[in-house]
Order: sequence, then structure tokens, then C-alpha cells
Amino acid sequence: MSLSTKKLIQDLLSPADIQINGSRPWDIQVHDERTFARTLGFGSLGFGEAYMDGWWDCEAIDQMLTRVFESNIDRHLVNWRVGLFILKSRLFNAQRRSKAFEVGERHYDVGNDLYQAMLDKRLTYTCGYWKQATTLDEAQEAKLDLVCRKIGLEKGMRVLDIGCGWGSFAKFAAEKYGAEVLGITVSKQQIEFGRENTKGLPIELRFQDYREVTGSFDRVVSLGMFEHVGYKNYQTYMNVIHRLLSKEGIFLLHTIGCNRSVKSTDPWIDKYIFPNSMLPSVAQIGASIERRFVMEDWHNFGTDYDKTLLAWYEHFEKKWSEIKHAYDNHFYRMWRFYLLSCAATFRTRRNQLWQIVLSKDGIKNGYQSIR
Repeated sequence: MSLSTKKLIQDLLSPADIQINGSRPWDIQVHDERTFARTLGFGSLGFGEAYMDGWWDCEAIDQMLTRVFESNIDRHLVNWRVGLFILKSRLFNAQRRSKAFEVGERHYDVGNDLYQAMLDKRLTYTCGYWKQATTLDEAQEAKLDLVCRKIGLEKGMRVLDIGCGWGSFAKFAAEKYGAEVLGITVSKQQIEFGRENTKGLPIELRFQDYREVTGSFDRVVSLGMFEHVGYKNYQTYMNVIHRLLSKEGIFLLHTIGCNRSVKSTDPWIDKYIFPNSMLPSVAQIGASIERRFVMEDWHNFGTDYDKTLLAWYEHFEKKWSEIKHAYDNHFYRMWRFYLLSCAATFRTRRNQLWQIVLSKDGIKNGYQSIR
């Protein structure tokens, strides 16, 4: 059985020029031949779990997976288990209110020490803007300022930040532009850190689901949260924004996007990184904003996420010795696989990063695109 499954995997990898136990950085070093059956039987979930368990290694996981994605090898690994996972996502609303806080508990509450080691100095857990930046801190500062400029932020404006994280945007907008910000998140650890970090500023951070927010806001931003909304809730989400946004207001949606409409995420990502997540498509976003908003601008800088993820990975590796007492080797391998596999999806243009500017009735005299 092992020989036949190994041969199948070898044949699958051949178009990508990936060798088993080869000498190049992107070749896979197999330590346990159960890897082959596990991969064929469970697809990406089995492949990722085999890596977490130390059954295989690769010097450059991002390069290896770049070759896999460019050759579409992964699409040959769909089986009944993957089909069942997709069916489940169609039958149940995994992003309903009662499930809204699960991703906070399982991902964002892993530990602030991890994110402080990995992210920029502001703790900005979204794609940086590398147009003129050379460091992660510069790229994240540039992204935050880009958002403020795109929404025409001015002193005294009331802003809602949906998925505020540790308060990086809220703090930047308050300090640099004089805005008053309400930020909401589903992570208790983010709230704890963010409230301490934004003391003395006109900022309120709440542990709250987006469906529970009330009030009126001059501007609404959502940076890296829409990936947790789910296709069954896209129209509900847009209805909430429409209700909260003032008549002359502007909404900026910053989200990872998918090239095709899907109704689930990768099974490994769902189980270990972002439970109940999924990436929207152009068509799905378009349908959700129809009859609700005017699309003023749509900016794609997805390749910047490859650079951002590699910078996070570099920081993570560099600081691991300082935080590893709080985590085990299983987590270390999981987190490496997460960062490097995601980098490959952006490098191969499987995933995109969109910033979309929306208004209720169209901005008078038109919107001037800012890059």
C-alpha cells in the first residue's frame, strides 16, 4: 500500500518539479511514509497534519507550495471527506451569532506574546502596504495612513472599526487625524491589550459582535474581519453597515479575496487557524453591496501580503526562542506551515487583498482614487 501511495504522490508532484527526498530547497524530505496515505486520504488537512507531526520537512515550504499551487496539484486531492466538509458549510451557518466569538478564542487569544513577537510595533495583523516601504513597520504605517486618506478622515469624525484587533488603526486614526473611534473585536486578549494601549485617547474598544452595534458613524472601516463573516451573512453585514453609516459617510472594506465564489475554506485552515472562516469573491461582495452602496474604488494589492507574511515569519523565527516556553513544537510547526502556506497563496495569485471604498448614494463630484 505504501509503495502505491508513494508512487501516486510522486506522479502528482512531477509536473511541479518537486522530488521526494531531493536536494533542492523545495523538495520534500519524508521521515514517515504514512505521509503519502494520509495526504491522499485527507487532502490538505492530512498533508498539514503530517507536517505538524514531524512526518515530513521542507527547507522552503513557501517555494514548494508555490510550485504545488502553480501546477494545481492540490485540486487533485479532493475526496469524499473534503466534499463532506463543503456540504456541512452549505447546510449550516458557521458564522451565526452563537459562533461569532469562536475564532477569537481559538486564534486571536492564543497569546499576545506571540503576536508581539511576530507583528509590527503597532500590532497590525493585516496586510502591509509596501509601495514605498522597506520594513514591516513602514509597510503597516503606510497601510494605516492609506486607509485614513482613502476615507477622507478629518478631526472630530466618529469612526467605527469593525474587527479592531489590538487597536492599531484606532490609535493611529486618533493620534494622527484626531478621530473618535469605536472599535469592536471578538477577542478578549485583544480588548485587554488594546484598552491599555489606547488610554487617554478618544477611543472605546468593545468585546462585541458587529450585529450588536448601534449608533451613527461618519466613517466605517473593516480591516481583515470580513473573512470571518461567511457567505450566508454577507447581506446582513452590509445591512448593518448601511444602518450605521451616516448619509454622507464612507465605508472602507479591507479583505482577503478569492478568485472564485466558494462556500467554505481550506479544511486545515478551518481546523487549526481560522475556524468558520471563508474568503469572499468579487461576485459575492458585488451581490452584497447591490442596492445598498455605490462602489467608489476597488484596489488590489494582494502581492503585498506575500511580503507581509514573510516578514511575520522572519519575526516569528527570530523571536521563537523567547516565547517557546509557552508553546510546544506541534504549535511551532503549525504556525510555520500557516504563515508559509498563506504566503504561497498570494504569490501564486490564488488569493487577493482588496480595499473597497463604498458610499451610500455616491460621493458628490466623484471619488478620487488614492494609492
